Amino acid sequence: MPTNITLVRGDITEQDVDAVVNAANSSLLGGGGVDGAIHRKGGPDILAECRELRAGHYGKGLPTGQAVATTAGRLPARWVIHTVGPVHRSSGGDPSLLASCYRESLRVADELGARTVAFPAVSTGAYGWPLEDAARIAVEAVRETDTDVEEVRFVLFGEDAYQAFAAHVG
Repeated sequence: MPTNITLVRGDITEQDVDAVVNAANSSLLGGGGVDGAIHRKGGPDILAECRELRAGHYGKGLPTGQAVATTAGRLPARWVIHTVGPVHRSSGGDPSLLASCYRESLRVADELGARTVAFPAVSTGAYGWPLEDAARIAVEAVRETDTDVEEVRFVLFGEDAYQAFAAHVG
């Protein structure tokens, strides 16, 4: 379990942490929301490494609930950990898939030696996961994961997301 869970209202691309988590799509080739912002601000090195991953082990894309790391390019972080959240409607709202995004991202962070990790609210944007439920699942998954990460920082874009997570971090 991380020693410290913190909440920040802001932009994940500006976080000075060891690793930022990208709410990626399975293609790993960029998209909208958090994914697009990370690729735009991080620059072409992130996309180049994602293309290498697609050319190798992840030829069919990164499966939902899994995580993989690349450089962070021009971001202040050292690494980007890409995870594919479930689409709420097509996953049937399976909380284990969403929890897996957080657990697997922390596992990758441990492999990298990352001690500070910033997470967005995975699957709550275009993927339609209800915010309150997503916040509960995220905080529980992080608290229940055995990890060497010292700080998990939830970086939340809006006030509604911040309040939803605050209700569970307590």
